[in-house]
Amino acid sequence: MMDGLARHWIAGEWTGSADRSEAITLDPADGSEVCRFADGSRPEADAAIAAARQVYDDSGWAHDPRRRARALLEMADALDARRPQLAETLCRENGKPLGECLHEVTISSSELRFYAGLARANFGRIMETEPGQMSMIAREPMGVAGIIVPWNAPLILLVRSLGPALAAGCTAVIKHAAQTAGTSALACEAFAAAASLPPGCVNAFSESGTAGSKQLVASTDVDVLSYTGSTHVGKLIMADAAGTLKRLNLELGGSAPCIVAEDADLGRTATALVKAGMIMAGQQCVAASRVIVHEKVFDAFARLLKDALAAMVIGRGSDSATQLGPLIDARSRERVEGIAADAVSGGARLLLAPTRPAGPLARGSFLSPGLLQVDDPATPILHQEIFGPLLTLQRFATEAEAVRRANDSRFGLAASVWSADLRRAQRIAQQIKAGTVWINMHGRLAAEIETGGYKESGLGRLHGVQGLEEFLQTKHVAWELGAAAS
Repeated sequence: MMDGLARHWIAGEWTGSADRSEAITLDPADGSEVCRFADGSRPEADAAIAAARQVYDDSGWAHDPRRRARALLEMADALDARRPQLAETLCRENGKPLGECLHEVTISSSELRFYAGLARANFGRIMETEPGQMSMIAREPMGVAGIIVPWNAPLILLVRSLGPALAAGCTAVIKHAAQTAGTSALACEAFAAAASLPPGCVNAFSESGTAGSKQLVASTDVDVLSYTGSTHVGKLIMADAAGTLKRLNLELGGSAPCIVAEDADLGRTATALVKAGMIMAGQQCVAASRVIVHEKVFDAFARLLKDALAAMVIGRGSDSATQLGPLIDARSRERVEGIAADAVSGGARLLLAPTRPAGPLARGSFLSPGLLQVDDPATPILHQEIFGPLLTLQRFATEAEAVRRANDSRFGLAASVWSADLRRAQRIAQQIKAGTVWINMHGRLAAEIETGGYKESGLGRLHGVQGLEEFLQTKHVAWELGAAAS
């Protein structure tokens, strides 16, 4: 970042200076300033879209899979070379433990390498539909891809859209989250070092408002839009995109159910669900949320879960002992506290109260883990995305009841089943309406395997081969062989 300012990256140039609007990112652990960033709006979006359009229309990028593969590999190497700096900045801007940040850089470069391989394996097909009549099915890039990135995992949630978009032959415009603008600018500096990436092929801007994002949705020069964020905003994007009928890829909210059978290894399950529920301080769309436990082991498991949550070490992400960092800001903490208070006033039983720590951590947006027992299935907390360090407990008597409780949600992003009987676990998993169901684990994702949502958790898939398909369209070309000359 030049002069300590995170700038926009448009048409291969770094733009944004003191004579334009600036904003700052804050450390949620203490409210201190982390970096200044150029605060963009519609003009930056328009310039970025124009640059991406020009490269897509006038260069050979879309027709050169080997160059695209080289560029993705170079981008991955550049991320790895900057891993400590990226992780440290992400830790300060986001607040999550440094180990989680280092892991995020590692899996981001791995994802780029996966799509570098797929860039050279985008096959079509040819067939003879009747004598002398030939048809070719070609897979072509969509064109310009708009990518709107959230703050909770700004590296991997960028790369899992940018990687397949570039592998497919698209060019890209990225709208970074304001809360992690410094981290995102450092990532773009790494990408700019990729010699095989044409200037203007990838463009990026940050904004604290929404005008630039809205232009990505409205512009007829953006052919596909990939958004990760809330269901509410996803619905607004879907409505606004109707004017251009552009392709949408939306990964939205979640409220992951976790069914714990009576024969589950209770100690191991409690430990795993605490980790899965408290990762990123619960600010992850696939995080464990609704724990549904068989009545025979409910009381014992509730004690184990409560004790494991209460034992978590809360602190700054830079402290190696920290297991739970702060929420992204004070407003998010107040929102989670309000959700817990409303649930208790509605009849939920508070097993472990989420509290603000005292002492040096009092200046930050910290909140200790909370646990609520909810007996009424109509309680609102069971039907909303919490996005914070708060778990709910429900009980069930039969397998059918467990499935019914798991599916009693407008979300369907992820779930898990915990049982020593794999036949039972697979049977339950088959009935859960979610894009990913883990058995005896939760939260494990891989570049090679698709993820995405059912119901109001989104449209399309990312990661894996199908992630590439999101940025491709099909063209049919037909011809007639004709008669041979005599």
